[in-house]
Amino acid sequence: MERIRKINDDLAIAGQIALEQLPQIVQTGFRSVLNLRSPQETGFLANEQQSVERWQLEYVNFPLEGECLDVWTATQVLNQISSLPKPVLVHCDNAVRSAAIVLMHIATSQGATLDQALNQAQQLGLFRNEDLIAGDRGIGDREQGQKKSITGICDR
Repeated sequence: MERIRKINDDLAIAGQIALEQLPQIVQTGFRSVLNLRSPQETGFLANEQQSVERWQLEYVNFPLEGECLDVWTATQVLNQISSLPKPVLVHCDNAVRSAAIVLMHIATSQGATLDQALNQAQQLGLFRNEDLIAGDRGIGDREQGQKKSITGICDR
């Protein structure tokens, strides 16, 4: 069973939850689950969405590769968190991506720019690579089939 860490009244993080935890998740008062895992990851639960929705929770799968996080993707996932019924349980495989995204959501909610939030998460070691280049987020590279990320180039 994965430990669920309450961050504030609206957000909690976890690694991969077990379907057996869903009654506890509902009883705790969560209204939404945001899964940051890709279906291609080892340990991804193919029936998680159906199981979560059976408990009448809102469910979103937003596959997020931490080493390929760029401004466009970060904006999309933060908007997703904002639109979900609260409280939201955000999970991934080991809670690191969840922690980074929740930290960035809280920081931007408190007035930080997205660049500041990305830098803060990176400085806390929540991204694998240390070569963040301030101001180089490469949104314009999307049309060329690649995008610059916080940590380099990601093929899309």
